[in-house]
Amino acid sequence: MSDAERESRRARLEALRAQGIDPFPARVGARRRIALVRGEADALDAAALDAAPRPAAVAGRVLSLRSFGKLRFFDLVEDGVRIQASARKGEAPEAVWALLEQLDVGDFVRVSGRLWRTRTGELTVSAEALDFLAKSLRPLPEKWHGLADVEARFRQRYLDLLVNEDARRIALVRSRTVTALRTFLDARGFIEVETPVLQPLYGGAAARPFTTHHNLYDQDLYLRISDELYLKRLVVGGLDRVYEIGRDFRNEGVSRKHNPEFTMLECYQAFADYRDMMDLAQDMVQEVAARVLGALRCSWQGKEIDFAGTWPRVSMRDAIRERTGVDILASTDAAGLAAAAQGAGLELDPQPTWAKGVDELFGRFVEPALVQPTFVTDHPIELSPLAKRKADEPRLVERFELFAAGLELANAFSELNDPIEQRARFDAAREDAREGDLEAHPMDEDYLRALEHGLPPTGGFGIGVDRLVMVLSDAPSLRETILFPHLRPERS
Repeated sequence: MSDAERESRRARLEALRAQGIDPFPARVGARRRIALVRGEADALDAAALDAAPRPAAVAGRVLSLRSFGKLRFFDLVEDGVRIQASARKGEAPEAVWALLEQLDVGDFVRVSGRLWRTRTGELTVSAEALDFLAKSLRPLPEKWHGLADVEARFRQRYLDLLVNEDARRIALVRSRTVTALRTFLDARGFIEVETPVLQPLYGGAAARPFTTHHNLYDQDLYLRISDELYLKRLVVGGLDRVYEIGRDFRNEGVSRKHNPEFTMLECYQAFADYRDMMDLAQDMVQEVAARVLGALRCSWQGKEIDFAGTWPRVSMRDAIRERTGVDILASTDAAGLAAAAQGAGLELDPQPTWAKGVDELFGRFVEPALVQPTFVTDHPIELSPLAKRKADEPRLVERFELFAAGLELANAFSELNDPIEQRARFDAAREDAREGDLEAHPMDEDYLRALEHGLPPTGGFGIGVDRLVMVLSDAPSLRETILFPHLRPERS
């Protein structure tokens, strides 16, 4: 904004004050929502409005100003709905005409008068009274240009929402998605709970945490990386169906599908396993898509995604073998797997364990090809320290991930409820941590104590809300779905 523009707006602000007008009053006055006024009047043509005059009082932000000599028009918008207002010199009260001289795009005003239609049929409020509600001291971006800089869009999201219809659309899809998720689970007897965000010990996922400090207790604390261990404590406590929708925090990189702060839905169901959770996940996503989109198909970045029907279930072993020709269970260690991959013409980054090599194979050569909804099952045990081992293949666990549009949307498993084996898994992870694995799961004695009291067979399921919204809204990046994504420090 130029200095001249800033001074011009401040001068109009002072002119209002000089007339005894408060540019930022505390009260709005009687009004009706623009959407209601339009809804009631849209069926009335110009003749009907002239024959039976209808008064209206509306309030909103000024988005445009147009002057045609003695006739002026300006558009007001409230909650995304627009209405035109007008004033004609000689017909409008002199006080109204004088206030129009101080009006800027971006100001909030209340307008009252009769409704009429222009020759083109535009519904219009005649400004017989005009009240300032808030003066804007900075101009809005031009609507047809918007904010060209992507970083500026996210940093000044308030402006992006004003001038970018797509940003507003995605925000609405997100809100409706969260509402639909809650509706789905509530209808199936799940109860919504809240678990600690500040935790004395992080856990439930393989990730690095953010660390903070409690001054009174002189205690280091962690922002949670997952809700899992606390939710399973609640199942131990007899709350058989629980869920939480909340923020998790992982101290990791930022990309089109990662943000350090993200929203996760996690739910746990007693007397269920990962097959039950696959059914739950499919029903959930299908119902959410139907509620939010009104359909079971959507387009994501030029790819048609079909959520209808029964989704395929494929083991990780078969998925990798089909795409690469490598049989992961034919190798027993990282070196053998790397040699098998090399024999298939694939170059892997050096990995410390067989399981991490499997994870790389899958992430690079399989995941991007999973466009249609697909359950990938039976993961390496080393990558799943909280999941129940498969009875017929002890190197794998009863776990699935749900993929669509080449993105991992959800993760679930039959929960490990044997406290002795869980302790052994934590011990193995502790050894990994000693060898430099910064994402290894820590030992959690309190969680083990809870397991020793007895956790029934339980299925757990977590879905990334941001990624689900990303697919349903055709957003190219996770940052588009988060109103205020994490950004680098602003350059001075």
